[in-house]
Amino acid sequence: MMGIVSILLIAVALAMDAFAVALATGMRLGVVSRRQVFRLAWHFGFFQTAMTILGWIVGMGVEAGVGVISYIEDFGKPLAAGLLLLVGGRMIYEALNKNRNQAKPLDPTRGKTLIILAVATSIDAWAVGLSFAFLIQTIWWPALLIGITAALLTIFGLRLGCRLSNSARMGRRAEVIGGVILVIMALRILADEAV
Repeated sequence: MMGIVSILLIAVALAMDAFAVALATGMRLGVVSRRQVFRLAWHFGFFQTAMTILGWIVGMGVEAGVGVISYIEDFGKPLAAGLLLLVGGRMIYEALNKNRNQAKPLDPTRGKTLIILAVATSIDAWAVGLSFAFLIQTIWWPALLIGITAALLTIFGLRLGCRLSNSARMGRRAEVIGGVILVIMALRILADEAV
């Protein structure tokens, strides 16, 4: 059995992607409502929890899940990278073309974008859930801790991103930096996949 400290360290490591996306989102938006904070934290926490449990379920039925395991290993990380590239690229484009684009800017805490980001940041949790099954580790307590940690670090990242965005010198650059953070995350995932 894994101890609480080990599980907490895993939870923090898994939540780093959620933190980075929340930081980028805070920089993009500049000001967030309680509803936006709740939506982002809830979805990131929920998806981290759900993907951990899903990985565990697949791991417990390895014979039935071999095809799924192979599929996730082959396509999961590139899919997450592609989703992050899409959202990050769109954020950069909108920030650089703000004067030309009078349409409502992208709000990453709503709609399809929110779901895309929640899925992209939780793919690694699936692999952790799978490893818990192989270690004959129960999943309910670790999955809950992973989800709560992701939600808390999401709130912290969102608030920090807003502060950075609202500093006098950041302006539009904060939005570009937020998009660049997502693009760098995507490229890191692709680089890890290529190794």
